[in-house]
Amino acid sequence: MKVTEILRNKGADVITIWPGASLRSAVERMTKRNVGALVVVNDDGKVVGMLAERDVVHALADSAERALNESVADVMSHRPITCGPRDRLADLMAVMTEHRVRHLPVVEDGHLLGLVSIGDLVKARLGELEFESNVLRDAYLRVR
Repeated sequence: MKVTEILRNKGADVITIWPGASLRSAVERMTKRNVGALVVVNDDGKVVGMLAERDVVHALADSAERALNESVADVMSHRPITCGPRDRLADLMAVMTEHRVRHLPVVEDGHLLGLVSIGDLVKARLGELEFESNVLRDAYLRVR
């Protein structure tokens, strides 16, 4: 299965934030939309970073008093790991495991197309396994 199929099923809605926004506004947006990460985009819509719950926790641990007034750019991951629409599910699972990330922006030709999470990948993989199991069961029943 490829990323395009996952996005087709889940949709391509991505919650973004500008790097100059405050961490407080980012946390409020994450809470309101019930998401664990925001894609950070510049004025041109180019992906310049990722802000995940882990980044927020690290900022709070470093300086709880001033952290929420810092800018997203001060806290975000500046070199986000991205994927493309034709990347395969198994490859993305390996990338997420290796880099210890739970969200990958889907980018093609500099344009943000969507976002896939580890939950999206697990759901897609379970769907694949269920389909394979049904095919094998049906084949077994026909042979008997």
